[in-house]
Amino acid sequence: MTEVKHTSFLQNLFPSVVSGIVLGVIGAIVAYVIVAHFVSPTVNPDASIVALYTGWTLFFFVGMGAFNGVFKWGFARRDPTPAEELQLAGKDQGLWRYFRFTTDHKVVGMQYLATVLVLFFVGSMGAFMIRLEQSRPGALFFTPSTYNTIVGMHGIIMIVSSIIMVSGPFGNFILPIMIGARDMAFPRLNALSYWLLFSAVPIFFSTLFLGGFQTGWTGYAPLSVQGLTPGMDAYCFTIIIFAISTTIAALNIVTTVFVLRTKGMTWGRLPIFVWGVILSVFLGLTAFPSFLISQVMVLMDRVFQTSFFIAAFGGSNWLYEHLFWFMGHPEVYVIALPSMAVAAEVSAVFSRKAIFGRRMMLGSLITICLLSILVWGHHLYTSGSATALDGPFMLDTELISIPTGFFFLAMIGTFWRGKMWVTVPILFVAGMLVNFVIGGITGIYLADLPTDEILHGGMFVTAHFHFTLVGSMVFGFFAGFYYWFPKMLGRQLDPLLGRIHFWLFEIGFLGTFLSLFYAGLQGEPRWSANIAPPFATANLIASLFAILIAASVFVTVYNVIITLVRGEPATADEWGAKTLEWTVPTPVPLENFEHLPVVTSTPYNYGTPEPAAEDEEGAMVSPVLPQSES
Repeated sequence: MTEVKHTSFLQNLFPSVVSGIVLGVIGAIVAYVIVAHFVSPTVNPDASIVALYTGWTLFFFVGMGAFNGVFKWGFARRDPTPAEELQLAGKDQGLWRYFRFTTDHKVVGMQYLATVLVLFFVGSMGAFMIRLEQSRPGALFFTPSTYNTIVGMHGIIMIVSSIIMVSGPFGNFILPIMIGARDMAFPRLNALSYWLLFSAVPIFFSTLFLGGFQTGWTGYAPLSVQGLTPGMDAYCFTIIIFAISTTIAALNIVTTVFVLRTKGMTWGRLPIFVWGVILSVFLGLTAFPSFLISQVMVLMDRVFQTSFFIAAFGGSNWLYEHLFWFMGHPEVYVIALPSMAVAAEVSAVFSRKAIFGRRMMLGSLITICLLSILVWGHHLYTSGSATALDGPFMLDTELISIPTGFFFLAMIGTFWRGKMWVTVPILFVAGMLVNFVIGGITGIYLADLPTDEILHGGMFVTAHFHFTLVGSMVFGFFAGFYYWFPKMLGRQLDPLLGRIHFWLFEIGFLGTFLSLFYAGLQGEPRWSANIAPPFATANLIASLFAILIAASVFVTVYNVIITLVRGEPATADEWGAKTLEWTVPTPVPLENFEHLPVVTSTPYNYGTPEPAAEDEEGAMVSPVLPQSES
């Protein structure tokens, strides 16, 4: 009996994240030693560091068992049996399935959610350290070099977290159920996309032990090439792995929506959330490869002494800027589109109305997606490139405000005369709309060349960016978080703590970044560890309000912990919504649906009768989507 338990214990550890880390560390050490034998680390430290990261990534996935299916198929020449597929999906493995290469889309969604929350926590603590440094003049707490590394790490952590915060957790857990599918199109690639992200996290934090990086979150070349510390290699390698991860995830989501929609789920009946996610990943597939290529070039300049970005040898720093910002501004809309779709989804449910002007809203999201591909050039107004396309870039950036305005019109129309149920998710939607208006209006001044010449490089830009990304899109994430948490975790978050979280976050956010708007208008520059005395008062006010933001973070952490420990069990349809994820039991079964449903209408016809419908095998299903009036 003891031998059986011992075997079972070993089978749980191998393969798992434990064996992945062990083999990853061994592979990293071996790769480092081999390369260091041929290329002295004192002469070229970057070569050994890049070899170390390569060894870690490759052998981590060997230890995780990510290649087991490929090897079995290659040597056995057969498809896996249903039992093997169920084992890979984590059947009867309890909590341990979250620490293995598990293909169940719900497990992957939960892995993404936990990772996003942890990264948000770490990133917010970095933000608090920034506010601590700028609370008083004199650079009292950190050296300028350390401060630059904190700013860069905070920026990358929050950008990465924001990119995946909706499409990762909800796009994996909720989207397949919402379209009536039993899983993602490529379950193994789904697991691979998450564990690629996981493998990049220790690489990124290793920069702290390698001297950090002083380029800020943009990683501008040629500074990134000429940097003496190998900490820059961690930045580059992290971006490369992350870009591969998001590309795999995007292709999987697109394929899932295209081929696995249930019977009757036409494009016209897709929930607005699905549209937001698929438009986001389409945009990511267009924009992110340029960022990946830029980091490959930087590593080649650092390791092989090429000259993509060194002007003295024929390179160009403008090349890096174009490659970076071709991703860097569309990335804002990669984050925005799914968050805006979440807000629309939540608004319909808690106003008990159909989305006002649903086709207009969908058209606005599509237009935003198309226009955002061509806006990156406004970041180069003051770079000296003096491109003839400055005018078209300015016009295109301003045009985005038109479809954004239509989105706001649709949201207001949805609220108008609705039977409002003021829940925590709807509070975050309201906060998102208020903050997005401020971020959008201030963005017009940065889109116009004359005013951008004055405001570029100042704290005004920082405040605008945070109103757009954090005050708007992160608020949208939290609307979805409180909305879908009962379905994903099976328990109800404490609504009182949720309201406290919202008000601390909103008041703290407004106080912090409205103060920084004022400091920017007074002329305070960005990237300065030692603030000048004329900007001290505004920064002190911003830092005091940031305490409220930090308090909101700990309230959320406490809420999640006590909910998991002793929270009230959630019902199958917690909010009385009409999308398909609320028709399945809570917790969601392994294959989601016993019988695939048949969709007969859009999920927003509140107030209409709900006659029974049949599934694909003729069985009656309830609750169901209402019949179409047509």
